[in-house]
Amino acid sequence: MLQKEEKVLLLRTFQGRTLRIVREHYLRPCVPCHSPLCPQPAACSHDGKLLSSDVTHYVIPDWKVVQDYLEILEFPELKGIIFMQTACQAVQHQRGRRQYNKLRNLLKDARHDCILFANEFQQCCYLPRERGESMEKWQTRSIYNAAVWYYHHCQDRMPIVMVTEDEEAVQQYGSETEGVFVISFKNYLDNFWPDLKAAHELCDSILQSRRERENESQESHGKEYPEHLPLEVLEAGIKSGRYIQGILNVNKHRAQIEAFVRLQGASSKDSDLVSDILIHGMKARNRSIHGDVVVVELLPKNEWKGRTVALCENDCDDKASGESPSEPMPTGRVVGILQKNWRDYVVTFPSKEEDFRVVVRIDSWESTSVYPNGHFVRVLGRIGDLEGEIATILVENSISVIPFSEAQMCEMPVNTPENPWKVSREEEQKRKDLRKSHLVFSIDPKGCEDVDDTLSIRTLNNGNLELGVHIADVTHFVAPNSYIDIEARTRATTYYLADRRYDMLPSVLSADLCSLLGGVDRYAVSIMWELDKTSYEIKEVWYGRTIIRSAYKLFYEAAQELLDGNFSVVDDIPEFKDLDEKSRQAKLEELVWAIGKLTDIARHVRAKRDGCGALELEGVEVRVQLDDKKNIHDLIPKQPLEVHETVAECMILANHWVAKKIWESFPHQALLRQHPPPHQEFFSELRECAKAKGFFIDTRSNKTLADSLDNANDPHDPIVNRLLRSMATQAMSNALYFSTGSCAEEEFHHYGLALDTYTHFTSPIRRYSDIVVHRLLMAAISKDKKMEIKGNLFSNKDLEELCRHINNRNRAAQHSQKQSTELFQCMYFKDKDPATEERCISDGVIYSIRTNGVLVFIPRFGIKGAAYLKNKDGLVISSGPDSRSAWKPGSLQRFQNKITSTTTDGESVTFHLFDHVTVRISVQASRCHSDTIRLEIISNKPYKIPNTELIHQSSPLLKSELVKEVTKSMEEAQLAQEVKVNIIQEEYQEYCQTKGRSLYTLLEEIRDLALLDVSNNYGI
Repeated sequence: MLQKEEKVLLLRTFQGRTLRIVREHYLRPCVPCHSPLCPQPAACSHDGKLLSSDVTHYVIPDWKVVQDYLEILEFPELKGIIFMQTACQAVQHQRGRRQYNKLRNLLKDARHDCILFANEFQQCCYLPRERGESMEKWQTRSIYNAAVWYYHHCQDRMPIVMVTEDEEAVQQYGSETEGVFVISFKNYLDNFWPDLKAAHELCDSILQSRRERENESQESHGKEYPEHLPLEVLEAGIKSGRYIQGILNVNKHRAQIEAFVRLQGASSKDSDLVSDILIHGMKARNRSIHGDVVVVELLPKNEWKGRTVALCENDCDDKASGESPSEPMPTGRVVGILQKNWRDYVVTFPSKEEDFRVVVRIDSWESTSVYPNGHFVRVLGRIGDLEGEIATILVENSISVIPFSEAQMCEMPVNTPENPWKVSREEEQKRKDLRKSHLVFSIDPKGCEDVDDTLSIRTLNNGNLELGVHIADVTHFVAPNSYIDIEARTRATTYYLADRRYDMLPSVLSADLCSLLGGVDRYAVSIMWELDKTSYEIKEVWYGRTIIRSAYKLFYEAAQELLDGNFSVVDDIPEFKDLDEKSRQAKLEELVWAIGKLTDIARHVRAKRDGCGALELEGVEVRVQLDDKKNIHDLIPKQPLEVHETVAECMILANHWVAKKIWESFPHQALLRQHPPPHQEFFSELRECAKAKGFFIDTRSNKTLADSLDNANDPHDPIVNRLLRSMATQAMSNALYFSTGSCAEEEFHHYGLALDTYTHFTSPIRRYSDIVVHRLLMAAISKDKKMEIKGNLFSNKDLEELCRHINNRNRAAQHSQKQSTELFQCMYFKDKDPATEERCISDGVIYSIRTNGVLVFIPRFGIKGAAYLKNKDGLVISSGPDSRSAWKPGSLQRFQNKITSTTTDGESVTFHLFDHVTVRISVQASRCHSDTIRLEIISNKPYKIPNTELIHQSSPLLKSELVKEVTKSMEEAQLAQEVKVNIIQEEYQEYCQTKGRSLYTLLEEIRDLALLDVSNNYGI
């Protein structure tokens, strides 16, 4: 029987008045306790996680402990943790969405022995707040009362330890109830986990950070930053239009000076602003951090500034350069933060011998402090160590790569030599069997293990064609809300780095049972179109679950060779090796016809999209080439093939038709993908660059832009068109997932693909969005057949939140892939002497002019970077009779499409847009940040390839070769380190010294460093 209570909320309106709201609150006699000791398991209706039965006690953290020590509670060693609803709501309301989501994910994770108990809905646990009682005291009292009830509910068989930071609560409740112990969190760790060193170090770090914060606020009376305005003032200001809401984006190249606020929500629709808002300097940023949702006040127009157009290596160069900024743009200052985006940060920690990458977390940022307060979490590794640098990339992008848990793996099907997986009879009756009727094959990169998609094409009895796209049926193996489904949802995507990948799903699915490998039976979800035999117009479409057996697992290069009529590549296709000549010839003709017909259809489909304004854009994708031992051998920009476009067009067609289907069936809860039109001001540089070559780029629509780019071809230099397309790509908005119930229909359009509806359906092995779309498609098919829809679909609100999460993880995947490629590029060149190594000299193309230098693209390596024409000493570049560059006193003069360097001797050299120059590549090391590629123009003439380099330079450098070489050098360095450790092993044993590096050791070395006399090193 439900018991009705009333909750009274006091809310403040925009006008400052207090509003009293009364809400009904229903209490239940039974709520799930999730304990194996529950005397009434049927009444408690346990579902999901249960606490472990092999613990000696249960731990209940107070609200303050959950807020401050959540990262310690995440330690898998700590078991039997019960999070009370009261504590979770305190985190949600006081620490923001990021911390709250972290807590939610912890509760969902099967690897962690913790549960949520809804104490505020249990009749005996709920306590109304007393008159005059502070929120903090009520929360602690509620949690203690629930702890006592839980102890008695388990029939006094399991001791309860409540951990709190409230000393009064320890005194008041410590000995009040036998079997329920109330102690401080530090005391709990000391007594129950004395050997858990990492938890103790982390706890000490958090306590130290808190003490310093308290001391600082007591001692400092001056304000370094203005106080943030109260929430009600911010909300009223946004509503009235005085303030503007948006997301802060910090320019990583000028982090101390430049940040921009991109308008968000109502601000973007109601504001007259057509560009981002510049936030100039740390004072104006007012303690906000990249990614925060901030509230901005615009400054008067006479205080507006322009973004600096000079190149800089660090933030200090901007002040030293003295260069004039660009045209003034809307400029503002941050007056409040609506949502903090604090995450784990990687910093450099110097020591006597080596520097380390260290993870820290921000705890607060007071207005009295120049810097934020935080605490140490853990050491990642040495600077320059490959694994340490990869770990840095993962942390900086909030990517978790912990192994799949035992509970998740238990849900996986078995496929072993002793117990091979096979198609079940039940599924054979439900699905359309294509194994004997269709020639199905895949075309993927070499070495691909996670084959999501296969294709088929055949002639029907009526003469028409049937085109099929067959996608791995992942949802057959991944049930909604199962442990593996929750984990896949959290990861959202497979993360591809230069030398490795981190899968969204376990390998038994991603590389085996869901991978559409050649010669084995697999479940698929298929779309098959009947096409007119001559016009290729679509007559009919069929969606459904199928059983397929892929006949060939082709790689792109082999498919292209067959398309081009070069049949010698057949020897590299394993499916042809054991065939007699007659069978071989027949099957080869069948396969060549299929690839050719698919290509014809793809050309037709592409032409239709081109007619609507589809864009062909340029992105430099660099592959890292590895050898058998995973050593970096080379860097290679990916070379486009027509067969790439053939496969892509088939996938785009499938995605488009599935989008239409699920939107028609579920107009308010379908997951689609939109690509908004870009802001016109982002095309200004593209238009200027094209104008320098005599081309006009019309950016009024995607159709005019596509036509303009097609016409912007320099017959003497194909790089020009590539660079213009790359600039167009840079100007584009990001494509995003969205729920159809939260977006107007006119906003569904995909600008780049020129399609009215689009989604992602074709890669469920590596994208969670595709899993959601598969479930929607299956529900749509069931709806058409008037069958019951199995499984609950996401509501519009839940789907909107999921889309935000997936979009965030996709950005993280893109950033991590880019950063890992840059890491390997730096490692590849780091050990090479730029003065003698021929590979460090290459041809470059100037694609942008700045006030003190140019931006250069190096086609050989797919590298883009800055080349300075004025150095730190104020010298400018000059060119001698042999076109070799030198530094001399002088000045620079920048024009729209060129820059001229003039020396005091009267010599001058001019660099134009799209000029080819000879560039030396080196690595600029930094103790605090990642290494970066440094480009230096050594000649104003194109690079002439030496005969010894001709073979290498004729084709772009393979990225995998680079990975090969870098990995090899890193392994050698690691081996040398191990030898060094073995030499001093006896010393460790003699003095009983620890081999590990603790935070204390590092801090001691910092103290010693502060006492060293370094004046001689710097010539002081």
